[in-house]
Amino acid sequence: MSTTIVILVSAVLLYFLFHPRYGKRPSGKRLALIEKSQQYKNGKFENISFTPEFTEGYTYFEVFYEFLFKKVERKIPVDRIPSIKNNLAEIPISDDIMVWFGHSSYYIQIEGKRFLIDPVFSGNASPIYGSTRSFKGTDIYDASDFPEIDYLLITHDHYDHLDYKTIMDLKPKIRKVICPLGVGSHFEFWKFPLENIIEKDWHEKIELDQNLTLYTTPTRHFSGRSIKRCNTLWTSFVLEAGNFKMFLGGDGGYDVHYSEIGKKYGPFDIAVIENGQYNEKWKYIHKMPEDVVKAIQDLNTKRAIPVHSSKFALSLHPWDEPLIKINELNNLVEKPIPLMTPIIGEIVELKNEDQKFTQWWVGIQ
Repeated sequence: MSTTIVILVSAVLLYFLFHPRYGKRPSGKRLALIEKSQQYKNGKFENISFTPEFTEGYTYFEVFYEFLFKKVERKIPVDRIPSIKNNLAEIPISDDIMVWFGHSSYYIQIEGKRFLIDPVFSGNASPIYGSTRSFKGTDIYDASDFPEIDYLLITHDHYDHLDYKTIMDLKPKIRKVICPLGVGSHFEFWKFPLENIIEKDWHEKIELDQNLTLYTTPTRHFSGRSIKRCNTLWTSFVLEAGNFKMFLGGDGGYDVHYSEIGKKYGPFDIAVIENGQYNEKWKYIHKMPEDVVKAIQDLNTKRAIPVHSSKFALSLHPWDEPLIKINELNNLVEKPIPLMTPIIGEIVELKNEDQKFTQWWVGIQ
């Protein structure tokens, strides 16, 4: 009996340890390309500024213990998060729109091309399914709802941005994948055609079409889908469509790169900016609310869409605090940037500066 139990436990461990959802570390030609990057030093990628994973005075054990065992009033929504189900396939390709799906997943249609950024539709944001569930009402879209995707953009390989199940469900619809250095190794492992994977370092330019250009720009974060950290790069993007410019921020703490990006590529029409899952103990890798306001000011953007909230509880703050805080703090600065706060699934008209949005989170328990 004991031998049978050992075999069963070993089989379960092997299943979890070698499941394809973990992806694959870069090797061979990909690793050789990584080693040439100015961001790759001492066997790992580094940020522009020194970036400890935890704020000075805190240890991994303390943070881990607090998150799992300390009794903290974590406000999780009991009510369903409001959402709108639109037929994405029927939206005319000539319409320049965006649809947010909660957290950091969103769809952009511009200049006749379709983009999908960091999609997570499995209801889960961790390597172990069922351990980090999405809030009720936030998963009304899945892969079957999408038309063909011209460009899948991945900012980094954390599980709340690169979800294996979602990617495999979408695979037949994805024409090209654009991702930072090293992340292409996961897609190659998942049998995506090599010619469809575009893998870039920071400060690179990708001509997508005659009137559509993408730039890879820095952010301040980290990466990794296993014990090994920072073996793949993390990035933000600048999407330029004629005279219309968008900043697609990805994850990351506040630093000088926001003002540098604003000076080089701005002014922006819209900045999609991380706002949520923060904590004073890891403020260097996720912006605190006051840092979000500073970042959108630095970027020199006309409007901003706060994301990275309202779908998963990856920190200890109340689920609605990121939206409450950014609105309060933004109104305190000399020149507030108009905030766009769509409901999940709502169609955002990218070039309509008069479109109104509600504070939909008010009153949700």
